[in-house]
Amino acid sequence: MQQEWFRTEKYAGPYVESASLINNCGRNTESMNGQWNYLLDQYGAFFREDWWKLQRHKEHQEKGGVCYDYSLNDSPTIHVPSTINTELQECTYYEGTVVYTRTFSYAPGGKGERVFLYFHGAQYRTGVSLNCVWLGKHRGGSTPFCFEVTDILSADNRLMIGVDCRRAPEQVPTQLTDWFAYGGLYRGVELIRVPASFIRDWFVRLAPGSDMHQIAVDIEIDNPVGAEPVRIAIEELNLEVELTVDAHGRATTLLDAHPELWSPENPRLYHVRICYGDDEVLDEIGFREIRVEGREILLNGQPIWLRGICCHEDSVTNGKSLTRAEVEENLHLAKELNCNFMRLAHYPHQQYSAQLADRLGLLLWEEIPVYWDIRFDSDETYADAENQLLELIRRDRNRASVIIWSVGNENEDTDDRLAFMTRLAGAARAIDDSRLVSAACLVTEDLKFKDRLVEHLDVVGFNEYLGWYKPVKTIAEILRMESDGLPPVPVMITETGAAALSGHHGPDDQMWTEEFQERLYREQTKYIPQLQSVRGMSPWILHDFRAPLRQNLFQRGYNRKGLLSEDKTHRKMAFYVLQAFYGEMMRTDVRPTNPSEG
Repeated sequence: MQQEWFRTEKYAGPYVESASLINNCGRNTESMNGQWNYLLDQYGAFFREDWWKLQRHKEHQEKGGVCYDYSLNDSPTIHVPSTINTELQECTYYEGTVVYTRTFSYAPGGKGERVFLYFHGAQYRTGVSLNCVWLGKHRGGSTPFCFEVTDILSADNRLMIGVDCRRAPEQVPTQLTDWFAYGGLYRGVELIRVPASFIRDWFVRLAPGSDMHQIAVDIEIDNPVGAEPVRIAIEELNLEVELTVDAHGRATTLLDAHPELWSPENPRLYHVRICYGDDEVLDEIGFREIRVEGREILLNGQPIWLRGICCHEDSVTNGKSLTRAEVEENLHLAKELNCNFMRLAHYPHQQYSAQLADRLGLLLWEEIPVYWDIRFDSDETYADAENQLLELIRRDRNRASVIIWSVGNENEDTDDRLAFMTRLAGAARAIDDSRLVSAACLVTEDLKFKDRLVEHLDVVGFNEYLGWYKPVKTIAEILRMESDGLPPVPVMITETGAAALSGHHGPDDQMWTEEFQERLYREQTKYIPQLQSVRGMSPWILHDFRAPLRQNLFQRGYNRKGLLSEDKTHRKMAFYVLQAFYGEMMRTDVRPTNPSEG
């Protein structure tokens, strides 16, 4: 077995992590997307033989050439962003390294300009070089990372990237998942130009505990200069102030304000302008408060029942590299279901998802893939998980739609796991005081909730598949959960459902038929509202998605629990049951009896 490149001495340096991120919102960026040359590198030679150091230039050929075992400009091309598994038929299940390369021109924009190379996501371990200079490496398939390239750029440039999508036991997620981990440079790449001193990050939100009458502001300046102040303005609120920047580049304040509150019914966004020296950013931010009180979830001080649906980032055509139109389709389908909430499973979805949810008025649960049997006893695995969590939070913490950070899904309650996920919950709270922390937990075979992690969560999610994985006489058995004692905090049913092959019909007691799935949804929506501790649900799942674990006659590589077919052209019968149930909840604003009965 080849030695893992990221463990070799020459690549043993640290990974680029969340602390190096810059906020890309509200900036003019230069897209690096388009056609790139690529090479399949199954044996990992890009790293092992340092391909990134050797460039086959025209002048080499003119002088007799140098014989390499690869080529650059005459290698095939692939569109970036995309997944290698959907772009190339022969690579449907390819897991290994893909080498990407392209050339580009650069003209300096002015004195003191700094330039950053920003990646929205690459699966899973990525090594990056520019003009034969090693920039560094990143791990984690779904979160952003960036490198400063100011001193490396020239008029003509070559960028070389190795992306290794192999699964490994210490990674997050680990080797076994119930979805397909598409490989490659599957999210966008861009250049960001900033002044020598610039606004690296900002966090603007309704201040917790302020009776919704103050806005909390935290701004980070890179390379602060003397006594130069940073200015923040929200014109619609007649707010404009100057803040002192300390020696560490930090500026904080509380602004007295009475903003119109963001909610699913009124997704009000404000233009927030931040200026420092020659730098300026403009972000659209909504102001809302989310908190818990007893067993209630309160949005802007009012109890809310989360009418949700789970969703994977998966497309028949594009795999995990969803187009904006596909993201819009998913969120609009959730609105068609009468949802006010979506659980974006099981990894950070693309940045546009939360930006669009802000505008449409959909509340979001976002999570990292601490999924199933992670190596909870490994410091390396924890560092990977925490970094992914912090990169996600830094990317999306200005989005009002995001109300819950989740630190895990379906993990057995062990001492190592408890310590691991407790640390993650603390890490989330340390950099974001305006959201809830949760996890999707397991219940015992006899429907008892015994997970010790509950003491460290604001909201507890649990996954139950009564009538599918847990055979029962009647779904009414779910009522035992409350009588046996649910946690003293708000509870959500974060997964429930049954599979059905689109267009396959038969008796409602025959598994894999649309009728069976429809009956299970009727029964679930009849009994779940009777659980007084449950404050929301997000059935599994919006549409069918690729899952190599699923290989029976009805599945054939897909998880069939979707309410729509994998291409989203067919709504299964259960779609309309959930739509009617949520529609009745909207009309009555209470937890109703099942509207689809009789």
